[in-house]
Amino acid sequence: MKNKVSVFTGHSGVGKSSLLNKLDPNLNLRTSNISLQNEQGQHTTTFAEMYPLHFGGFIIDTPGIKGFGLVDVSEFELADYFPEMRALKGSCKFHNCKHVNEPKCAIKDAVESEIIHPVRYDSYLAMLEDDGNQYRESKHH
Repeated sequence: MKNKVSVFTGHSGVGKSSLLNKLDPNLNLRTSNISLQNEQGQHTTTFAEMYPLHFGGFIIDTPGIKGFGLVDVSEFELADYFPEMRALKGSCKFHNCKHVNEPKCAIKDAVESEIIHPVRYDSYLAMLEDDGNQYRESKHH
C-alpha cells in the first residue's frame, strides 16, 4: 500500500473503518460499536473519502455494500470460483454435481474432513441460494 492509492470495499458493518484505524491510528475514522440487537457491525461510513497514510500513499474508505450479485455464472460453474473446490470437483461421482445434496460428492466430503473450511462452503451455498435457487441450509454454523 505504500506510495499507492488503495480502496477498501466490502459489506456494510464488517469493520472496514476499524481495520483502517488499526493500520494508521492517525486516521481516526468514525466507527460504531457492534449492535447488541443483532451482534453485527453497524453501517457508519456514508460516503467514499480518500485519506493520506502516515507511511505514504492514500486509502479510500467506502460505505458498505448491501450485497454482491452474480452475473452470468451458472450454478454448475460457481464452484470454479472457489479454488479449493475447483481442485476437487472433478472427483465427484456425478459430472453435474452442485455439491449440495448429491451422493459421493468430493466437495462435501472435503468439508466434513475440514480440507475445505466450512465457512467457505457456507459462502458457496449462500451464493447458490442468492441466485434464486433454494437448497438446504448448511449445518456448519
